[in-house]
Amino acid sequence: MTATDRDEIAPLIETVGIGKSYGGVVALRDVSMLVNSGQVACVLGDNGAGKSTLIKILAGVHQHDSGELRIEGEPRRLSSPRESLDLGIATVYQDLAVVPLMSVWRNFVLGSEPVKRFGPLELLDRRQAQAIARKGLADMGIDIPDLEQPVGTLSGGQRQCVAIARAVHYGAKVLILDEPTAALGVKQAGVVLRYVVQARDRGLGVVLITHNPHHAYPVGDRFLLLKRGATLGNYEKSEIDLTELTRQMSGGAELEALQHELDRVT
Repeated sequence: MTATDRDEIAPLIETVGIGKSYGGVVALRDVSMLVNSGQVACVLGDNGAGKSTLIKILAGVHQHDSGELRIEGEPRRLSSPRESLDLGIATVYQDLAVVPLMSVWRNFVLGSEPVKRFGPLELLDRRQAQAIARKGLADMGIDIPDLEQPVGTLSGGQRQCVAIARAVHYGAKVLILDEPTAALGVKQAGVVLRYVVQARDRGLGVVLITHNPHHAYPVGDRFLLLKRGATLGNYEKSEIDLTELTRQMSGGAELEALQHELDRVT
Protein backbone atom coordinates (compact mmCIF):
# COMPACT_ATOMS: atom_id res chain seq x y z
CA MET A 1 0.00 0.00 0.00
CA THR A 2 1.39 3.37 -1.03
CA ALA A 3 1.30 6.49 1.12
CA THR A 4 -1.28 7.96 -1.26
CA ASP A 5 -3.53 4.91 -0.90
CA ARG A 6 -3.24 5.08 2.89
CA ASP A 7 -4.19 8.77 2.92
CA GLU A 8 -7.36 7.97 0.93
CA ILE A 9 -8.51 5.40 3.52
CA ALA A 10 -10.51 6.79 6.43
CA PRO A 11 -8.96 6.25 9.87
CA LEU A 12 -10.34 3.29 11.79
CA ILE A 13 -11.17 5.71 14.61
CA GLU A 14 -11.09 9.50 14.67
CA THR A 15 -12.16 11.75 17.51
CA VAL A 16 -12.70 15.42 16.74
CA GLY A 17 -12.79 17.67 19.78
CA ILE A 18 -14.72 15.22 21.92
CA GLY A 19 -15.61 16.03 25.51
CA LYS A 20 -17.30 14.32 28.44
CA SER A 21 -18.60 15.66 31.74
CA TYR A 22 -19.99 13.91 34.79
CA GLY A 23 -22.27 16.44 36.40
CA GLY A 24 -20.11 19.49 37.04
CA VAL A 25 -16.86 17.58 36.60
CA VAL A 26 -15.22 17.88 33.17
CA ALA A 27 -13.43 14.58 32.56
CA LEU A 28 -12.46 15.20 28.93
CA ARG A 29 -12.52 18.31 26.78
CA ASP A 30 -11.69 19.00 23.15
CA VAL A 31 -9.62 15.85 22.53
CA SER A 32 -8.76 14.82 18.97
CA MET A 33 -6.92 11.67 17.92
CA LEU A 34 -6.45 9.28 14.98
CA VAL A 35 -6.17 5.51 14.93
CA ASN A 36 -5.03 4.12 11.58
CA SER A 37 -4.74 0.56 10.35
CA GLY A 38 -1.29 -0.85 10.97
CA GLN A 39 -0.34 1.80 13.53
CA VAL A 40 -0.06 2.09 17.31
CA ALA A 41 -1.62 5.22 18.81
CA CYS A 42 -0.34 5.75 22.35
CA VAL A 43 -2.39 7.68 24.90
CA LEU A 44 -0.23 8.83 27.81
CA GLY A 45 -1.03 10.58 31.05
CA ASP A 46 -0.96 10.25 34.82
CA ASN A 47 -3.93 9.25 36.97
CA GLY A 48 -6.83 11.63 36.39
CA ALA A 49 -5.58 12.65 32.95
CA GLY A 50 -8.72 11.38 31.20
CA LYS A 51 -7.35 8.14 29.75
CA SER A 52 -10.09 5.96 31.27
CA THR A 53 -12.83 8.28 30.08
CA LEU A 54 -11.46 8.19 26.54
CA ILE A 55 -11.32 4.37 26.62
CA LYS A 56 -14.93 4.15 27.81
CA ILE A 57 -16.14 6.39 24.99
CA LEU A 58 -14.32 4.32 22.37
CA ALA A 59 -15.53 1.08 23.99
CA GLY A 60 -19.18 2.18 24.08
CA VAL A 61 -19.41 2.27 27.87
CA HIS A 62 -20.15 6.03 27.90
CA GLN A 63 -21.24 8.47 25.21
CA HIS A 64 -19.41 11.70 24.53
CA ASP A 65 -21.18 15.00 25.26
CA SER A 66 -19.48 17.15 22.62
CA GLY A 67 -17.38 16.80 19.50
CA GLU A 68 -17.57 13.88 17.10
CA LEU A 69 -16.52 10.23 17.10
CA ARG A 70 -16.00 8.71 13.65
CA ILE A 71 -15.60 4.99 12.98
CA GLU A 72 -14.10 4.37 9.53
CA GLY A 73 -15.25 7.84 8.51
CA GLU A 74 -18.84 7.50 9.77
CA PRO A 75 -20.03 9.64 12.72
CA ARG A 76 -21.09 7.38 15.58
CA ARG A 77 -22.48 7.64 19.08
CA LEU A 78 -21.84 4.21 20.56
CA SER A 79 -24.64 2.99 22.81
CA SER A 80 -23.04 -0.15 24.28
CA PRO A 81 -19.86 -2.24 24.44
CA ARG A 82 -21.63 -4.78 22.21
CA GLU A 83 -22.05 -2.15 19.49
CA SER A 84 -18.39 -1.19 19.78
CA LEU A 85 -17.34 -4.84 19.52
CA ASP A 86 -19.62 -5.41 16.53
CA LEU A 87 -17.80 -2.53 14.79
CA GLY A 88 -14.49 -4.31 15.37
CA ILE A 89 -13.29 -2.42 18.46
CA ALA A 90 -11.98 -4.83 21.12
CA THR A 91 -10.97 -3.46 24.51
CA VAL A 92 -8.66 -5.32 26.88
CA TYR A 93 -8.98 -3.70 30.29
CA GLN A 94 -6.33 -3.77 32.96
CA ASP A 95 -8.21 -6.45 34.93
CA LEU A 96 -8.52 -8.44 31.64
CA ALA A 97 -12.08 -9.62 32.44
CA VAL A 98 -10.93 -13.24 32.63
CA VAL A 99 -12.28 -15.98 34.89
CA PRO A 100 -9.19 -17.07 36.86
CA LEU A 101 -10.41 -20.58 37.71
CA MET A 102 -11.43 -21.38 34.14
CA SER A 103 -9.00 -23.01 31.74
CA VAL A 104 -7.08 -21.09 29.10
CA TRP A 105 -9.19 -22.51 26.26
CA ARG A 106 -12.46 -21.82 28.09
CA ASN A 107 -11.50 -18.19 28.63
CA PHE A 108 -10.40 -17.88 25.01
CA VAL A 109 -13.85 -18.77 23.62
CA LEU A 110 -15.83 -17.15 26.44
CA GLY A 111 -18.86 -15.44 24.92
CA SER A 112 -18.26 -17.05 21.50
CA GLU A 113 -18.50 -20.71 22.42
CA PRO A 114 -18.94 -23.27 19.61
CA VAL A 115 -21.83 -25.64 20.29
CA LYS A 116 -23.10 -29.04 19.21
CA ARG A 117 -26.83 -29.41 18.70
CA PHE A 118 -28.86 -32.43 19.72
CA GLY A 119 -32.40 -31.60 18.75
CA PRO A 120 -33.44 -28.64 20.90
CA LEU A 121 -30.34 -28.97 23.10
CA GLU A 122 -27.07 -27.09 22.67
CA LEU A 123 -23.90 -28.33 24.31
CA LEU A 124 -20.44 -26.80 24.36
CA ASP A 125 -18.21 -28.37 21.73
CA ARG A 126 -15.10 -28.81 23.85
CA ARG A 127 -12.95 -30.27 21.07
CA GLN A 128 -13.70 -27.44 18.66
CA ALA A 129 -13.27 -24.82 21.39
CA GLN A 130 -9.85 -26.21 22.27
CA ALA A 131 -8.87 -26.25 18.59
CA ILE A 132 -9.96 -22.60 18.22
CA ALA A 133 -7.91 -21.56 21.24
CA ARG A 134 -4.86 -23.55 20.12
CA LYS A 135 -4.96 -22.05 16.62
CA GLY A 136 -5.59 -18.49 17.85
CA LEU A 137 -2.60 -18.66 20.20
CA ALA A 138 -0.37 -20.36 17.62
CA ASP A 139 -1.18 -17.73 15.00
CA MET A 140 0.30 -15.11 17.33
CA GLY A 141 3.26 -17.34 18.23
CA ILE A 142 2.09 -17.82 21.82
CA ASP A 143 3.13 -21.13 23.35
CA ILE A 144 1.02 -22.34 26.27
CA PRO A 145 1.51 -26.14 26.38
CA ASP A 146 -1.39 -26.94 28.71
CA LEU A 147 -4.62 -25.26 27.62
CA GLU A 148 -6.40 -26.92 30.56
CA GLN A 149 -4.31 -24.79 32.91
CA PRO A 150 -6.43 -22.27 34.86
CA VAL A 151 -5.79 -18.86 33.33
CA GLY A 152 -5.28 -17.44 36.82
CA THR A 153 -2.08 -19.46 37.16
CA LEU A 154 -0.49 -17.77 34.12
CA SER A 155 1.89 -14.86 34.55
CA GLY A 156 0.53 -11.36 34.03
CA GLY A 157 2.31 -11.12 30.70
CA GLN A 158 0.89 -14.44 29.51
CA ARG A 159 -2.65 -13.39 30.45
CA GLN A 160 -2.22 -10.15 28.48
CA CYS A 161 -0.97 -12.11 25.47
CA VAL A 162 -3.95 -14.50 25.62
CA ALA A 163 -6.31 -11.51 25.68
CA ILE A 164 -4.54 -9.93 22.70
CA ALA A 165 -4.61 -13.20 20.71
CA ARG A 166 -8.31 -13.63 21.48
CA ALA A 167 -9.17 -10.15 20.19
CA VAL A 168 -7.12 -10.71 17.01
CA HIS A 169 -8.66 -14.13 16.39
CA TYR A 170 -12.22 -12.86 16.64
CA GLY A 171 -11.68 -10.23 13.99
CA ALA A 172 -10.92 -7.00 15.83
CA LYS A 173 -9.95 -4.08 13.62
CA VAL A 174 -8.97 -1.91 16.59
CA LEU A 175 -7.35 -3.24 19.75
CA ILE A 176 -7.51 -0.99 22.82
CA LEU A 177 -5.11 -1.98 25.59
CA ASP A 178 -5.56 -0.42 29.02
CA GLU A 179 -2.20 -0.19 30.81
CA PRO A 180 -1.12 -3.68 29.64
CA THR A 181 2.39 -3.38 31.13
CA ALA A 182 1.54 -1.51 34.35
CA ALA A 183 2.04 -4.41 36.77
CA LEU A 184 4.72 -6.28 34.82
CA GLY A 185 8.46 -6.59 35.16
CA VAL A 186 10.83 -5.60 32.38
CA LYS A 187 10.95 -9.03 30.70
CA GLN A 188 7.18 -9.62 30.82
CA ALA A 189 6.50 -6.07 29.59
CA GLY A 190 8.80 -6.73 26.65
CA VAL A 191 6.85 -9.88 25.77
CA VAL A 192 3.54 -7.99 25.77
CA LEU A 193 4.95 -5.16 23.66
CA ARG A 194 6.23 -7.69 21.14
CA TYR A 195 2.65 -8.94 20.65
CA VAL A 196 1.43 -5.36 20.37
CA VAL A 197 3.80 -4.99 17.43
CA GLN A 198 2.55 -8.27 15.98
CA ALA A 199 -1.05 -7.04 16.14
CA ARG A 200 -0.01 -3.81 14.42
CA ASP A 201 1.86 -5.73 11.73
CA ARG A 202 -1.27 -7.80 11.06
CA GLY A 203 -3.01 -4.55 10.10
CA LEU A 204 -4.87 -3.74 13.29
CA GLY A 205 -5.05 -0.27 14.70
CA VAL A 206 -3.81 -0.42 18.29
CA VAL A 207 -4.59 2.09 21.04
CA LEU A 208 -2.03 1.66 23.82
CA ILE A 209 -2.99 3.38 27.08
CA THR A 210 -0.02 3.86 29.40
CA HIS A 211 1.70 6.19 31.81
CA ASN A 212 5.14 4.88 30.82
CA PRO A 213 6.80 6.68 27.87
CA HIS A 214 9.61 4.09 27.83
CA HIS A 215 7.04 1.42 26.96
CA ALA A 216 5.11 3.61 24.52
CA TYR A 217 7.90 5.11 22.44
CA PRO A 218 9.49 1.93 20.98
CA VAL A 219 6.15 0.66 19.60
CA GLY A 220 4.19 3.87 19.05
CA ASP A 221 3.48 5.70 15.80
CA ARG A 222 1.41 8.51 17.35
CA PHE A 223 1.40 9.96 20.84
CA LEU A 224 -1.50 11.76 22.53
CA LEU A 225 -0.58 13.29 25.89
CA LEU A 226 -3.46 14.08 28.24
CA LYS A 227 -3.46 16.16 31.39
CA ARG A 228 -6.53 16.85 33.52
CA GLY A 229 -8.81 15.86 30.67
CA ALA A 230 -7.22 18.11 28.04
CA THR A 231 -4.63 17.57 25.32
CA LEU A 232 -1.11 18.39 26.44
CA GLY A 233 0.42 17.33 23.12
CA ASN A 234 -0.38 15.35 19.99
CA TYR A 235 2.58 14.09 17.96
CA GLU A 236 3.65 11.71 15.26
CA LYS A 237 6.83 9.80 16.07
CA SER A 238 8.90 11.91 13.68
CA GLU A 239 7.91 15.02 15.66
CA ILE A 240 9.11 14.00 19.12
CA ASP A 241 11.88 11.92 20.67
CA LEU A 242 11.83 9.84 23.82
CA THR A 243 13.62 12.49 25.88
CA GLU A 244 11.05 15.17 25.06
CA LEU A 245 8.14 12.75 25.50
CA THR A 246 9.46 11.83 28.94
CA ARG A 247 10.02 15.49 29.82
CA GLN A 248 6.46 16.40 28.95
CA MET A 249 5.07 13.38 30.79
CA SER A 250 7.00 14.26 33.93
CA GLY A 251 5.83 17.87 33.90
CA GLY A 252 9.18 19.21 32.72
CA ALA A 253 7.75 22.54 31.58
CA GLU A 254 6.10 23.11 34.97
CA LEU A 255 9.29 22.19 36.81
CA GLU A 256 11.25 24.63 34.66
CA ALA A 257 8.74 27.39 35.40
CA LEU A 258 8.92 26.60 39.11
CA GLN A 259 12.72 26.71 39.02
CA HIS A 260 12.54 30.07 37.23
CA GLU A 261 10.27 31.47 39.95
CA LEU A 262 12.53 30.13 42.69
CA ASP A 263 15.56 31.71 41.01
CA ARG A 264 13.75 35.05 40.99
CA VAL A 265 12.89 34.75 44.68
CA THR A 266 16.46 33.93 45.68
